[in-house]
Amino acid sequence: MKKFFFLALLVCSGFQVWGSSILIPMDDTQKNHLKAYGIAYFVLTKQMDVQWLLYYRGGAFMFPDNKTFENECLIRGVSFEVIADARANSILAEIANPEANMDVIKLEKAPKIAVYTPKARQPWDDAVTLVLQYAEIPYETIYDDEIIQGKLPEYDWLHLHHEDFTGQYGRFWAGFSQAQWYKDQVKEAETTAARLGFAKVSQLKLAVAKKIRDFTAGGGFLFCMCSATDTYDIALAAEGVDICETMFDGDPADPNMNSKLDYSKCFAFQNFKLIADPHIYEFSEIDPSNYRETKYHINEKNDYFTLFEFSAKWDPVPSMLCQDHETLIKGFYGQTTAFDKTFIKPNVLIMGEMKSANEARYIHGEYGKGMWTFYGGHDPEDYQHRVEEPPTDLSLHPNSAGYRLILNNVLFPAAKKKKQKT
Repeated sequence: MKKFFFLALLVCSGFQVWGSSILIPMDDTQKNHLKAYGIAYFVLTKQMDVQWLLYYRGGAFMFPDNKTFENECLIRGVSFEVIADARANSILAEIANPEANMDVIKLEKAPKIAVYTPKARQPWDDAVTLVLQYAEIPYETIYDDEIIQGKLPEYDWLHLHHEDFTGQYGRFWAGFSQAQWYKDQVKEAETTAARLGFAKVSQLKLAVAKKIRDFTAGGGFLFCMCSATDTYDIALAAEGVDICETMFDGDPADPNMNSKLDYSKCFAFQNFKLIADPHIYEFSEIDPSNYRETKYHINEKNDYFTLFEFSAKWDPVPSMLCQDHETLIKGFYGQTTAFDKTFIKPNVLIMGEMKSANEARYIHGEYGKGMWTFYGGHDPEDYQHRVEEPPTDLSLHPNSAGYRLILNNVLFPAAKKKKQKT
């Protein structure tokens, strides 16, 4: 009778009693941080909840013990501990302490993941695709046809591959206009636009961007890296304005385009000006890539950005997105490397920054019922990834703090909705 009363008391106190649990630490004791996320996702696919222990041992995971899960950890090389229910409850009690900056988030359902990426081979890889494959997290690829056909609502989480939503083919014209891959890319984009009923590629990309906007507004989770971040907002702001020069769409750009941008349509940015010269690699003032080295003397040795530590109990959303075993993250270039804070909207949450250069690297916000995250740069483990370079071998970087930020976003939609406190 006393035993029954004790168990009932624990349940009423909000603690979950499983008999024994698997604890996957995410601090420096973890042998493979990236595959650990794949284990959490695997457990969710077996209709089993996962507890995400925010700021406890680097954002550890805990779930009921069984041999299937233990074997999966062993096969994938993920460090884990089997703990008794008394230890599990002790951990939960420690986390529940009001003075501890920790909390428990319940992950309930494996999100259905889509990666927006071209069907044809691209002369660069994509960090999100690489890490999903390495972590053994399943995903589906979609592109313009599927989005125009209205298939986005089938998914919970959408990643935008290294992409240019302005219709300027990544502004690779100056350096690669004679490369076969560039010619093939232009031909494929123009063929797709015509097939779907658009006169220009820029019009197709705007229609795709608006479909993605509606997906987010309806409750979807959007994640973007590299040029998909700023070009997405630029496309929305430039609706109805020709910002493409003749080599991109056959006619000149509007010389007054910068006075016609509508920043209210943007997710993250405001008051920026576009770079009209098509010989310049950058799209706008948002990205400081072309001057951060000369102005701020940033190089591979000193390029780091700092993650903010949020209140786990009061701000669970950014706390989830910033779980890591390191708070100082190695910087890395991309076509869009970072975001000049001068042009970030005041309601946008900055989660990672290089304060000395006035740049944000990792930002987050809400749109309608959904949420979005923009992460600057191309590959967290390749400082200056160039066209046609081989993809990063993540087996050499199983504890990458930069790649962990991507996987935080992948698991984020699985979280039980918890009201943000104000």
